[in-house]
Amino acid sequence: MEKMLDMCKDYFDQTEEEKLKCGGEHVLAPIRSGTSFNASVEKVFFWRDFLKVWVHPQFHSPPTPAGFSEISLEYCKRTRQVARELIKGISESLGLEECYIDKAMDLESCFQILIANLYPPCPQPELAMGMPPHSDHGLLTLLTQNETDGLQLNHNGKWVNVHALPNTFLVNTGDHLEILSNGKYKSVVHRAVVNNKATRISLAMAHGPNLEKAVTPVTELVDNENNPPLYHGIKYKEYLELQQSNQLSGKSILNHVRI
Repeated sequence: MEKMLDMCKDYFDQTEEEKLKCGGEHVLAPIRSGTSFNASVEKVFFWRDFLKVWVHPQFHSPPTPAGFSEISLEYCKRTRQVARELIKGISESLGLEECYIDKAMDLESCFQILIANLYPPCPQPELAMGMPPHSDHGLLTLLTQNETDGLQLNHNGKWVNVHALPNTFLVNTGDHLEILSNGKYKSVVHRAVVNNKATRISLAMAHGPNLEKAVTPVTELVDNENNPPLYHGIKYKEYLELQQSNQLSGKSILNHVRI
């Protein structure tokens, strides 16, 4: 975990020219790098550099810095194992077989994406936001960060600061777990705030179904009388395109598929 966060720091410490070498323009490009610094936007603007890399089922990596590819390959494999173990427990908690979700969502070929975020000190943090309120696509996101806090969760309509312990994962439930469980699990609305003192680096590993899977509420959790389906089915890849092409705002993308 420490090596991977160090690699993210080394990546962001590179020149703009180096970072631009690996940036695809399309929202579904396997490697995207960019900035959300935009001082021309009034009111709240976003104060963040990011790197997004598709790492499974096909593994991609930026060409630099040296060592990034080897360490991220191992890190992604390990976090994928953790996510799949957690999903077994979630499956059982819903009264399903341990491997039900794993098999139904084809998690052997799951879609996994590495998202590194850099939030530098901001001179006027009250005017900026690291990331707007949103929920994640997919099933589970495993998040770790350096020693600087900045994550907030929405709990009962209030924003709560998350103080992460070193070398731990914060696990966020995603929109597709909400769809699959027919609302028994809720995806977590969260945001990132910035400060004027310290740089924050966070590393999110998002785990979703196979991109070609259509995700619907699990048949065993639905009946038309007491538990009618609350969501339409949608192919995971289409949902991803929707989310990446629209402005992030709470659960606005999940609302597209609510019945």
